[in-house]
Amino acid sequence: MDTPPVHSDTVSRLIPAGIALIFIGMLLLFVGVFYSIIRSGGKGEYGGVVVIGPFPIVFGSNSDVVKIAVIGAIVMMVLALVIMLLPLLIGRSIAPTR
Repeated sequence: MDTPPVHSDTVSRLIPAGIALIFIGMLLLFVGVFYSIIRSGGKGEYGGVVVIGPFPIVFGSNSDVVKIAVIGAIVMMVLALVIMLLPLLIGRSIAPTR
């Protein structure tokens, strides 16, 4: 059985780039949180959504933050669904062909 060739040059460039983008995103997230706390005089607002199976658990310090968290969760769920269904939508399989 022949396996398809792996383009190691491309992979060796993309993996560090992906890791760097993850760390840059986390850094921007922390900087944004600290900037928001400093700008608001130490009063921070919080909110989030935890999805366990099909059940979302929504929490937040006020209703505006909860609305933003729910909208963000819906957007991320739709994006995840589109990414998972993308191979079917394009009509190809991700698996390599022989």
